[in-house]
Amino acid sequence: MTQDSPGRIVLLTASHRVAPGLLSWPAWQALHAADRVLCADPGHPQLPYLREAGVVVEEWAPGADELVEACAGGRTVVVVPSGEGDRKLTDGLARLGGSGRVAMPDLELLPGSYDLPGARLLDLVQVMDRIRRACPWSSLRTHEDLAKYGLEESYELVDAIERGDREELREELGDVLLQVVFHARIAEEHPEEPFSVDDVAGTIVDKLVHRHPHVFGDAHAETPEDVKAHWLRTKAVEKRRTSVTEGVPLGQPALALAAKLASRVRTAGLDVPLPTGGGIGYELLAMAARAESEGVDPEAALRAAGRAYRDAIVAVEEGARG
Repeated sequence: MTQDSPGRIVLLTASHRVAPGLLSWPAWQALHAADRVLCADPGHPQLPYLREAGVVVEEWAPGADELVEACAGGRTVVVVPSGEGDRKLTDGLARLGGSGRVAMPDLELLPGSYDLPGARLLDLVQVMDRIRRACPWSSLRTHEDLAKYGLEESYELVDAIERGDREELREELGDVLLQVVFHARIAEEHPEEPFSVDDVAGTIVDKLVHRHPHVFGDAHAETPEDVKAHWLRTKAVEKRRTSVTEGVPLGQPALALAAKLASRVRTAGLDVPLPTGGGIGYELLAMAARAESEGVDPEAALRAAGRAYRDAIVAVEEGARG
């Protein structure tokens, strides 16, 4: 640039979800080539790493006019904003540029690091940690206290899926995720057997990798049935179960329980006649087993029928009022 050039301003942003110092190569090039590097926040997490790399950083919060003046003569100034951004400075630059009274430097936004997929989960963990420490209600909750909410949120998630409500689905998935993070945060405080959300994630990652040898290993699966067979074989080895009924929670909704037991029997190739007896319970058991054999979820089917019944009730009520 010539001495008459208004220069260049580089706003260097970095994600707080990425470890400080892990900046892109273009970011490091801009920092080392700059005439001045400014940062208004003396506690900015990047500062120690920039200085260790030989970058001279001035702790200065210039106004828009001052920053433009600092670029005069073709100089390049890199500004390292705070984590919340420097709204006052950027608004000031916008107003100054729109006034037409000064020659504005070139303005470049340079991302120094990017969020990876799933990065916002780190925010959730941090927020949950603060709530656990500071909220009078949340700080006293136990696993037992939260058990009922886990059930409620799961049912609301299923309801959103069956209604096809995408906005509600996103919200309910968040509510279910909250239960996982909340329980994991409580578990950290156990005096003898603590574990964290990282332990929870690590356990399910190991399980998924182990049960998908056709994805992460040398096994082959061409059909969904092949995948299910892999899953059942690896699960049987992991659990070392002596009965196909092990691991089936008896406290789940009755239709789901009946269908699950029927599925275990069918998958294992066992010949187990349905018990016979009087009363509607045995009739429902037979219907649930038949639904499972036909690929129908009896719980979902009954909920759909229940919704239709609910709509019919509402229609009659509205007719009576009209």
